[in-house]
Amino acid sequence: MNAPPSPAGFSLLDEAWIPALDNGGRCRDLSLREMFDQAGEVRMIACELPTQTFAILRLALAILHRATDGPSGEAAWLALWRDRRLPAADISDYLGEFRDRFDLLHPERPFYQVADLRASNDGPYGLERLIADVPNGLQFLTTRAGAGMASITPAEAARWLVHCQAYDPSGIKTGAVGDARVKSGKGYPIGAGSLGWLGGVYLEGATLLETLLLNLVPVAPAWQRADERDAPVWERAPQSSAEESDTTRGPFGLLSLYTWQSRRVRLFGDAIAITGAMVSNGDRLDWQDRQLLEPMSVWGRSAPREREQKVIPVYLPRPHDHGRALWRGLQTLLPAPPQPGAEPPQRLSPMVLQRLARLTVTEVVEPDFRVRTRAVSISYGAKQAVIDEVFSDALTMNVLLLVDQSELRVTAIDAAADAETAVNVLRRLADNLARAAGSRDQDSGEAERAAERAYAVLDHAFRNWLAGLGPDSEPATERAAWQRLVRRAVGRLGGELVAAAGPAAWIGRVGKDRAGKDVHYSSSQADAWFRAGLAKALPMAAEVPQQKQEEAV
Repeated sequence: MNAPPSPAGFSLLDEAWIPALDNGGRCRDLSLREMFDQAGEVRMIACELPTQTFAILRLALAILHRATDGPSGEAAWLALWRDRRLPAADISDYLGEFRDRFDLLHPERPFYQVADLRASNDGPYGLERLIADVPNGLQFLTTRAGAGMASITPAEAARWLVHCQAYDPSGIKTGAVGDARVKSGKGYPIGAGSLGWLGGVYLEGATLLETLLLNLVPVAPAWQRADERDAPVWERAPQSSAEESDTTRGPFGLLSLYTWQSRRVRLFGDAIAITGAMVSNGDRLDWQDRQLLEPMSVWGRSAPREREQKVIPVYLPRPHDHGRALWRGLQTLLPAPPQPGAEPPQRLSPMVLQRLARLTVTEVVEPDFRVRTRAVSISYGAKQAVIDEVFSDALTMNVLLLVDQSELRVTAIDAAADAETAVNVLRRLADNLARAAGSRDQDSGEAERAAERAYAVLDHAFRNWLAGLGPDSEPATERAAWQRLVRRAVGRLGGELVAAAGPAAWIGRVGKDRAGKDVHYSSSQADAWFRAGLAKALPMAAEVPQQKQEEAV
C-alpha cells in the first residue's frame, strides 16, 4: 500500500467532494471511501448538474467493477444483490493500492490530468474552460462572475474535472506542447467528450447501494465482451499530452469507457483553491457498434453510415429528444423485440434495462419490484462548440415493463401513443377554430400552445398511472382507464378552447379543407369534429360507463 498523501494534496478518497442526498433528505458531501461505506444510507448522488451525477456514477462503477473482479458472473452479482451489501474490505484495499492516483494535486500523477501539460504560450487559464455552466462570451447571463470565477474549491474542481472528461464541448482548444495535432498553438476540434454522444440511461434504486448494484453489469458472455487489456485510467501509466495510439487506447471494455480521457487537463491552484484550468484535446472515441460494450445508452441504426459502409446494421448511441418528456418516447426506451426473420431492429434498449428484464424473468428480482429509470443527455450548439441544454428525466416503473414479451410493456407503450393521438386531435381543433375566426395564418401557434397545455396536464397523470402498473394489473382494464382519463382531460381543454373562441368563430366562415373542397368552419362544427375525433382516437374510453366517482385529472 502506498504512503498517505502529503498535506499539500487533495485526496478524493478522503476529502468530501461528492454531493449526496441521504435517506433523511439531507444534503452532504462525501469522499469516495464514504460514498461506498455509506451507500446503504444514501439516497443518491446529487450533483449540480444531472450530467455531473451520471459521470461520477460511472467513475464509482469503474471502482466497484474492479473491486468485485468483474463481477465475474451472475452468481457473484447475485450474492451481492441478495445481501444488499458492497464488498467494503475489497473496495478499501483496492482504493488503497492506487491511493496516489486519486490525488487531485499530485505533482506527478494528478487525478484525470497531465501533470506537466503546458502550451507554447503559457496562460493565464481561466475556470470557464472547466465549468460547464458558464456561457462562452455571455458571462453577464450567469451567476458565476467576478469572485465566483476567480477560484473554486478543490472539491468543486474535482466534480467539474470528471464532467469535463465526459461532456466537454468540441471547438478549438489550447494546443498542448507535445501533441502532434496542434497547429499554430491551437488544438482543432475532435468532437465532444465521450458521454456527450450518449442517450444516457441508468437504473435508480431506493438507495445508492441499490443503484450501484443495479448498474453493475457482470463481465459475462451474455452481457459483456471481456478483454484482459481493459483497465481504468488510474491503473495505467500516466498519460502525456499526445493522443494515445489506436492500438493501445481501446476501449477494451467498461473500465476503459467509464474512465475515458476525452481531454488533457491541468488544474492550477492548491488545496485551498483552484484558480485555473488548461483544457486540451485528448483521445477521440468512435462509438459505432459499441452496444455490446456500453451498457448505459439508447442505440439506433445509422442509415447514413449503413449506406456509406454498405453494412447492415450499423448502430450509434442516440441522445434523448430534449423537446419532450421521457414517457412520450417510451417506444424508444423500450423498443419492440425483433421478430424472427425480420431485419435488425431500428432501436436497441440499454443493456442495463435488458439485464434487469432477464433478472425479472429468472425470478432473481421479484415481479413487484419498482425501479426508477433515469435518462440523461446533453445537447450542443453549432459544431458542438457550446453546451445548449442538459436533459434529465425519470420514470418509476415495475420491472415487468422491461420484459420484451410483457403485456404491461405493450400496454404502457400503447397508452403513451393514445395520449399523442388525442393531443393531435386537440391540435386540429385549435387549427379549425382559428380558421373559423378568420385566421389566414395556419402557423399561428395556437395548436402548439394547446398541445403544450395538454402535455402538461397529462404528464403527471401518466407518470402516476405508469408507476401504478404491477403484476396484478389487467392490461386491457388499465389501458381503458387511461383512455378515459385522457378523454376527460383533453375533452375539457377542448371545451375551454371552444368557449374562448369568440363570436367570429361562432358565426364561422367558408374555407377549404385538405381535399380542396369548400367547408363551413365554425366553433360548433369544430367542436363536433373534435368530439368525433377524440372518440375515434380513444375507443376503449367508451367501452365501460363513465364513472362519476373517478378523480378528475
